[in-house]
Amino acid sequence: MLVPAVLLLALGMMMVLSASSVYAYTRWGDAYYFVKRQIVFLVIGGVAAWVLARLSPKRLQVIGWVLVMASLVLEVLTFTALGHSKNGNTNWVRFGVDWFGVQPSEVAKLAIVVWGADVLARKYKLLGDPKQLLIPFLPVSLLLIGLVVLQDDLGTGMIMGAMVLATLWYVGASWKVLATIVGSVVAAVLVLVISTPYRMTRIFGFLNQDVDPLGVNHQPIKAIFALASGGWWGLGLGASRQKWGGLVESHTDYMLAVIGEELGLVGTLMVLVLFLLLGYAGLRIAMRSDDRFCRFAAAGVTSWFMIQALLNIAVVLRMVPVFGVPLPLLSYGGSALMANLMALGVLLACARNEPDARALRKRQRRRPKKSLVTTATAQKA
Repeated sequence: MLVPAVLLLALGMMMVLSASSVYAYTRWGDAYYFVKRQIVFLVIGGVAAWVLARLSPKRLQVIGWVLVMASLVLEVLTFTALGHSKNGNTNWVRFGVDWFGVQPSEVAKLAIVVWGADVLARKYKLLGDPKQLLIPFLPVSLLLIGLVVLQDDLGTGMIMGAMVLATLWYVGASWKVLATIVGSVVAAVLVLVISTPYRMTRIFGFLNQDVDPLGVNHQPIKAIFALASGGWWGLGLGASRQKWGGLVESHTDYMLAVIGEELGLVGTLMVLVLFLLLGYAGLRIAMRSDDRFCRFAAAGVTSWFMIQALLNIAVVLRMVPVFGVPLPLLSYGGSALMANLMALGVLLACARNEPDARALRKRQRRRPKKSLVTTATAQKA
């Protein structure tokens, strides 16, 4: 699991520098502005991941409840004077300084995974009853999702909704329950889209991809230009043309387009392979775990990464309308990167708790240690 994760993080750091350098220099006068911030977030998130990876499942369960409370408080704060708007979404909380902000929805994703795994693992024998299955997991999750949607961030809300559905599926929810929830969600999404002009504009832009090339279809068209100009092997690292004002979100939502332009089809396929390896490793951890909490948490983290990566890639390839979600572990974003790293820490903790891993540590503790005196005597003999 660590190999694809570390490679994605390294590639992401390199591409953040490449994709953001022009915009950072023209906007802030420092070509390294974004990558320096990303390094800070990487260090903080890496320390948090290291701590979480060494915790026992019982302590992770407690942290799940802390995450739920923290995400609820942070999401409510977005509707106060501390809330900050970006790209039309009021989904940030800033504490007095411009550079220090938190995106509560990223904390909420991790909370749904860890807290949900704890609740459902405790009630595992009762999950055959729909009431026991859905309460309190579904109401609390819907509250978190609803607050995100009220921040005008429907794309992130849909990611969180898909994570909830995936969680219910792998704990054994019936198809009847899942179909009812999916039908209700689809109806709610349709109402939210139809009632909001800019969302309808995105839908019409997706259905007619030649309309408004300088407006709603500007970013999608430039992303396709970037992928097409990259060819098989790419233009070379740092040689992207679209980052010179074409792709405004080149270092965030459209990171894959810059990878395709600079590293070509080979680079994009490498990204896909790394995500597939990460997904395989996560599911393997879930299947090998004998602790229900670890099984559910590992499956939840893996579902989160795979769903969000798939949606981001589909947006870049113009297979779905624009949702505005970053590519996990690769795109620029402090809150997203730290939440991703903390999720990897949870996944590592679950891997360390596998039966074979526990048996290995037990054998290592029982193995007698040779003292220096004994070793020296043996060498003389």
